[in-house]
This record gives sequence, structure tokens and C-alpha cells, in this order.
Amino acid sequence: MTDDSKAIVPVWTLATGDVRVPALTGDEPMTPERLAELRGVLAALADAPIATLEAHPLPEKVDRSRGISLDAASPLAQHLSQLITQTAQGSSAAAKATASGEGLFRVVVPAKVAAQVAQGIVSPMASKAVAGGVHGAFVDATGKIVAQATYVPVGQVAAAGAAGGAGATAGAALAGSAALTVAAPLVLMAVAVGVSAHADRQRQQAIERITELLEQLTEDKLNDERRELDGCRFAIDKATAILLDQGKLGVSLGLDSAAHAIGKALIDADNRLGKWQAALDELPEGKPVEIATLANSFPGIDDHGGMFRTHLEIAALAIALQRRVIVLQAVEHAQSDPDNLFENFTRELKRDQQRLDELESGIAGVLVRLSALELARPGGRRPVFTGNEVDRLMRVAHQIRRLGEGVTTTGRATDVAIEIARDKDGSVVVFPALAA
Repeated sequence: MTDDSKAIVPVWTLATGDVRVPALTGDEPMTPERLAELRGVLAALADAPIATLEAHPLPEKVDRSRGISLDAASPLAQHLSQLITQTAQGSSAAAKATASGEGLFRVVVPAKVAAQVAQGIVSPMASKAVAGGVHGAFVDATGKIVAQATYVPVGQVAAAGAAGGAGATAGAALAGSAALTVAAPLVLMAVAVGVSAHADRQRQQAIERITELLEQLTEDKLNDERRELDGCRFAIDKATAILLDQGKLGVSLGLDSAAHAIGKALIDADNRLGKWQAALDELPEGKPVEIATLANSFPGIDDHGGMFRTHLEIAALAIALQRRVIVLQAVEHAQSDPDNLFENFTRELKRDQQRLDELESGIAGVLVRLSALELARPGGRRPVFTGNEVDRLMRVAHQIRRLGEGVTTTGRATDVAIEIARDKDGSVVVFPALAA
């Protein structure tokens, strides 16, 4: 991709049901700002969720290891291919953008809908280059962020599998100038895989941190917890592959056992959270706290590793795994009622996510409260403290303040983007969902 202000990007407007809204797109080019406004208006006016799909050139270097790979026969790949084939016949912009067979497609779900399908899951990727900055989605081979593009609406020509599986055939065009392409399976699959990939990325990061922390401990019980949880991913990976190929889940997969192990870990995390909150409530309000007092309730908080930090990462691992299980359950329910795909999907996600959101919010609250504590100097009768005591006090104070760094709390909902790299053979890689 190039940083070219004249770059033309075709954009499809996708509905998840038969809806009619005022004609807003026309066929005139749009700026990114205008496109963002359009998504918001469509989400507000339409009865069914509205998403947009953009087709960008595929960058020379794409780290496919971050995403979930699906072959050309998978439902998501077929729905995408079907949409491309149908619309390329009536749109020169779409035909030109998809002629090579490969590309980087970006599904953007408006904030109103994203709050239903991805609350508590997706957050902006913080930029290391600029404080408070957020990573852009598209870069060229040199890593330069693509900042400019002109978006051209693609004419809506047919219903892309409104209520069917991989073999769904195209229906007739919706009547009227305000008609939208009905692509519930495409949107559902894109969101499902993107959210699952995001959760699995969180799992990988948690495992890396836990492994590093356990190297500093000789705690067999925590090691067992980590192994049991990480072992669940094999069943989850298999179940994900089967469901995304629209197969049926069986007992032989071991998903029930995995869900049981994850459930136990979540109960442990909730119990630990309760103890941490109670310990903080017992501290004298507004007064400095000695390190020894804090370490009694938060073992290892005065070390780089420590049991407390390991418990935090194990909780993060359990939450990430449960996020994937929730998506699997939602997809299974949605596919069981193909005439009502998206409503079932969002209902299942929203119902089970609330508990996870509360657990994450509680842990975040503990970390913020800890980071705001003032440490007291060591007690004793000596008027002068040794250099080692002073160094330890400063080191621990710095470590505790850093506990609040990177803590995210649920704020204003943002648009959610799911990026899909499509190769010439029709296979796709779906990358972790992120804030648009």
C-alpha cells in the first residue's frame, strides 16, 4: 500500500437482515470522515445491524501468525468470494480492487453494534511511538501507516446468502434505491473469528507472562493451574475449526472438560478478587502503608515476579479462554437458527460476557487502588535507614505505581474492525478484532 491521497478504496454497505434505510451513499467518492459518519447514521436508522466492508491492497509483509487461517472452502471465505464476484460485475472500482484475487478486507462494525458483540473484548492498540496514540490498521512494506484514501460506494446487486450456509445462493436484489446487501453470515463469521483471534492473542500473551513469572517461583500448584488452563486451547481450537466449517460439536472434542476447567479457574479468580478487595478495604484510608503489611495480603507484590502477579495472569488467561468459548457457543446457537443469525449471536455473547466484564472490571479496580497507595517507611526505632532499605522502598513504590499502567476500563464504545487477508487461492486469514 502507498500513502497516496488519491488511492481509491471500494466500500460495501452490509446489512444483517432485510432492512430499508434512507438512501445515503449514492455513488460519489467519500472521505474517511464521511464514511465514519455514514456508519453511525446507518446504525441509528436501521432495524438490523449495518456494517461496512473495505477492500485494500494486500501489504507486502503481513504477519499471518497473529490471525486464524481458513481455507477457501470455509463459509467465511466462500461468502467473501461470493460477494466479490457479484459486485465486481456492476462496479468498476470493485472489479479493479479485486482483480488480482488477493487483498486486505476490513469489516467495520459500528459502535452501537460493537457494544453488543465485543464489549469488554476489544480495545485500542496503544501506540509506543506517541503517548496516548493508537495504531492505524494499514501499513506499507516499510511499516508506514496509510493515512489517506478515497472511498467509493459499491452498488448493491444481490443478497449474499441472507440466511444459509456455505452453499447459499445469491438471491434477488432488494428493491428500491435504499436497498443494502444482505450478508448476515459474512458479518457474523468475520466478527466471530476476529473476536476469537483477539481472545487467543490475549491467551498467548498471558501464557508468556505466566511462564516468565513461574521461573521465579517454586509453586507447583500455580504451575498445575497454568498447564490445565493452557491445555484447554486444543479442544477450543478444534471446536472453533469445526464450527467455522459449519460442522457439529461432539463430546469427543473435550470441549465440555475444557469449559469445566476454565469455569473452576474463573471461580478461583473471583475468590481471589474478593480477598484482594477486602484487604484493600481494611487498609487505613489516606495513610501510608508499610510494605510488609501489603505483602501479607498480596504475596510477592514487592518482587518483580511473585504469587500475586501470577494470580493476575492466570485470571487473564482464564478470561481469554472463556471469551473464545462464549464465541463458540454464540456461533453454534446462531447456526442452529439460520433465519435469525445475528440476533441469536449477539444475545448469546451479551448474556455470558457480563460476568467476565465484571470480573475484569473488579481486577482493574484493585490494580488502580494499589497503584495509588502511598508506602510508609519501614517501622523501627532507628532514626536513620540503610541505603538498602531506601532502595527497596523506592523500587517497590515504583513497581506498585506501575500496576495501574495499561489498565483499561469500559468506556465509550468504539467501532470494531476485523481485518481479513485474502490470498489468490481464496483462502483467508482473519486477524484479531481491534478498535477502528
